[in-house]
Amino acid sequence: MSSIDLQSIGKKVKQIRLRNKKTQQQIADECGISKSLLSKIENGQTASAIATLSKISDALGVQLSWVLDDETEQNLVLQQNSNRQSKVGDESMGYSYELLANRSKYSGIEPTIVHVTPKNINLRQEKTYTHSQDEFIYILEGAIHLLYDGEKHYMEKGDSAYFQGSKPHLFVPVNDEEAKVLTCFIDRV
Repeated sequence: MSSIDLQSIGKKVKQIRLRNKKTQQQIADECGISKSLLSKIENGQTASAIATLSKISDALGVQLSWVLDDETEQNLVLQQNSNRQSKVGDESMGYSYELLANRSKYSGIEPTIVHVTPKNINLRQEKTYTHSQDEFIYILEGAIHLLYDGEKHYMEKGDSAYFQGSKPHLFVPVNDEEAKVLTCFIDRV
């Protein structure tokens, strides 16, 4: 490994550790390594066994392949519509998703297009969701009812909302029309 690779690995480890609000001691203890070894890894001063990096990755909740990827974080990630990952999810459950930025998980914001589909609506339980991130939504096409913290809000093309994901919420289709919603999950600092 060249020193550039070590610097890149160290930076990524430190970046994710800080995002997870963990101290070097906490991660070192979890991985069964010394704090000084973790410090050297973060500063790009030492190579470490893949097994050690794998433990650190697990403790930080990221994939080892991302830590080892020698591409530096890009300032610009362009994604052509034709190259975008196809929709994932089960339309019969009322949702499918298009991820808009492949590396976004590590930048603190995760943009996604949610397709709210009316298919088999009677089969779907109106089960609300919660998550730790804040959420920003913008209606691209169609209309939805946003169920949020026990209240129902009608939203149509061009409308937007920002809310805490920790409160129960759900997108519900209006009539029999599919809606497209741009959703950004934003890590709370």
